[in-house]
Amino acid sequence: MKFQLAINLERIDEGVDMRAVRDHTLDMVQMAEEGGFEIAWAAEHHALEMTIAPNPFQILTWWAEHTDRIRLGTAVASAPYWHPIGLAGEAAFLDLLSGGRLEFGIGSGAYQREFDRMKPGLKQSDGWRYMQEILPVVRALWNGDFAHDGEFWQFPTATSCPKPLQREVPVWVAARAPITFDYAVRERCHIMSWPLTRPFSEAELYKQRLDEAVAKANNGFCPTFAMMRHSAVYDNEADRQKALDAIRLVLGQFENLFRNAGDVVNGFPKQIPLDELAGREQYDPDMLEENLLFGSPDTVIGKLKRYETLGVDAFIYYASMGLDMDAQKRSMKLFCEEVMPAFQ
Repeated sequence: MKFQLAINLERIDEGVDMRAVRDHTLDMVQMAEEGGFEIAWAAEHHALEMTIAPNPFQILTWWAEHTDRIRLGTAVASAPYWHPIGLAGEAAFLDLLSGGRLEFGIGSGAYQREFDRMKPGLKQSDGWRYMQEILPVVRALWNGDFAHDGEFWQFPTATSCPKPLQREVPVWVAARAPITFDYAVRERCHIMSWPLTRPFSEAELYKQRLDEAVAKANNGFCPTFAMMRHSAVYDNEADRQKALDAIRLVLGQFENLFRNAGDVVNGFPKQIPLDELAGREQYDPDMLEENLLFGSPDTVIGKLKRYETLGVDAFIYYASMGLDMDAQKRSMKLFCEEVMPAFQ
């Protein structure tokens, strides 16, 4: 099993210095590179302080200047918010500046709140249609002159300037629904899945959908299957409680976004009070500790072995969950020093 890092510029409240947040992400990426992580992923989100990522290619370019080996990917570029020529050029330019380390992740977009601002009138549930149109166009632009007359974009002959350094850029698709698994395998893309806070059975369901998609495509392509989970490794009760408190706070903010409640002030989503969520399984601390990659090093090794047995090729360590920066670094250090050696 290989390991990858997902890290956001994350502010939970106005008391956190933006410059410290900026520097923390680089510290974590450098720790990941030193520890043997394969890829560092940056997201795309808009007008939200909990995930500050207006253009993932900018922060990836910055990370590239301060790293040597770790590959750099978008997890994910939100297809409806881009023009194909701009997306192809931005991605290729990152590949050039990083010395050929681009991993290109594409998806349909996350929250209706963002769609209402970035693509007014489009339902989030229809974003996949944009993703399925844009990906072949981007690949064609990387290869040379190409004209497009599609449902969502039309343009005369153009090309990506620059071209990627890599002869074939690895492409990843964020997938949960069967239609997206089918598309990804048909288009020869690797797959990243995120079961949110759901139990291991959700990961098993995604693996089943992947196997079905591979059989249906019957094209000889075997994608890398990556699984993302919020992650916290701890060796004392204080850090354990910090991790559980942090994830519940962030989930209360996510609930606001999923409901599109509109209660966001200066980019900070108001947390839905946990007492309003009582009895809802996905917020129960015991359930969270069981389902997420939380626990002592030995506990985390056991959980990862289960994913490995399922057929997960790479685990994405999702570090951003409202945990304070020092605790995030303690967790990363334990993961690199006491968990990863069990998989070498």
